[in-house]
Amino acid sequence: MALAPLAAPSPHDSGADPAPGVITVDACTTLGTTLVVHVSGEIDRFSAAPLGALLVSAAAEGYTGLVLDTYRVTFCDSGLLAVLRWWPRSGRRLRLVNPSRAVTRLLKAAGAPLPITVGGESTAGPCPPSSRSHPICHDSGREGFGT
Repeated sequence: MALAPLAAPSPHDSGADPAPGVITVDACTTLGTTLVVHVSGEIDRFSAAPLGALLVSAAAEGYTGLVLDTYRVTFCDSGLLAVLRWWPRSGRRLRLVNPSRAVTRLLKAAGAPLPITVGGESTAGPCPPSSRSHPICHDSGREGFGT
């Protein structure tokens, strides 16, 4: 009796999107030693890297405060948590304003307290032309970070 040929194995679909997220820095403003950043899109471990690099540069330039507006963030994972946990080191201040549903869900799921203030609305609007030319904000209008 002949056996039927084995079917080719099919890859398991976990439902996860294998493509990295895309984050956009919609606005970046400096107010004294505080950096105000408005982000949108999907923040995962890949797309968080440019945001992290922006913050490393800001810290090196002497910025001690960060206001991060996440109202237009549609997805986020531990990549955002890593950025949020890194910034407050060395006594820097972090205020997370306008948290989107995705960000709120992530913070609740993380459970561990983060050294940040959450809530409120950002009072800073889009970057004025003078702050767009600042070295920290020079990439703020470029779309497609994380691609």
